Amino acid sequence: MNSVLSLESVSVRRGRKNLLANVSWTVNEGERWVVLGPNGAGKTTLLQISAARLFPTEGSVGILDERLGGVDVFELRPRIGMCSNAVSHSIPPSETALNVVVTAAYGVTGRWREEYEQLDERRAFELLNDWGVGTVFDRPYGSLSEGERKRVLIARAQMTDPELLLLDEPGAGLDLAGRESLVARTAELISTEFAPTTVLVTHHLEEIPPGFSHVLLLKDGKVQAAGPMETTLTSENLSATFDVPLELSKRSQRYSAFMSE
Repeated sequence: MNSVLSLESVSVRRGRKNLLANVSWTVNEGERWVVLGPNGAGKTTLLQISAARLFPTEGSVGILDERLGGVDVFELRPRIGMCSNAVSHSIPPSETALNVVVTAAYGVTGRWREEYEQLDERRAFELLNDWGVGTVFDRPYGSLSEGERKRVLIARAQMTDPELLLLDEPGAGLDLAGRESLVARTAELISTEFAPTTVLVTHHLEEIPPGFSHVLLLKDGKVQAAGPMETTLTSENLSATFDVPLELSKRSQRYSAFMSE
């Protein structure tokens, strides 16, 4: 099986603090990974490295058969779809939803003097429709609701037909209805035949869509556990990761956890 992402003994330090410490992790083609952990565990740092937007202090990173540090990241990044708050904050509020998506073709977040073919704009519009936000295509990004922005960002992440899709807390800030709609659409996306290898970062088990195959548990920048969902996502591993006694529950392919007595 071909690896899409491979981290070997990766550490990231800022001053005296280790954001990641000796992390080794492999994501193979076609796998669907969830990354779980408390605040400050290193989840977003891990995803920034996986997106070729951050270089490790130590260790080796392979992404899509390229070695980070030995490849032009501006050629590598279009092969990676990224949905995150960092991307959202870089988008001009006045940019239309359609332009937010179509500008991913050039790897920029604001339309300037680039020229796009009708095919590009048609694909952007189709992606917006796929995520249920086709009707807001001409509205400014800054005027959209939180749920609409999240869907526009995921549409943008798919614009270049990426081989690797990275979703950094896409459900954060959504109400219950918005979260459930996002979960359902994400589950539908990853179940398609040509879906990209996907990594989802979240704090909450309730945000894990059905169909994810593997889980990585992070704590204090270190790997607490990693492997198939069925054997790795356990009450014991969750309790050790979050430092509280937790009971794992699964119903209709959805997970939740609660404090054990």
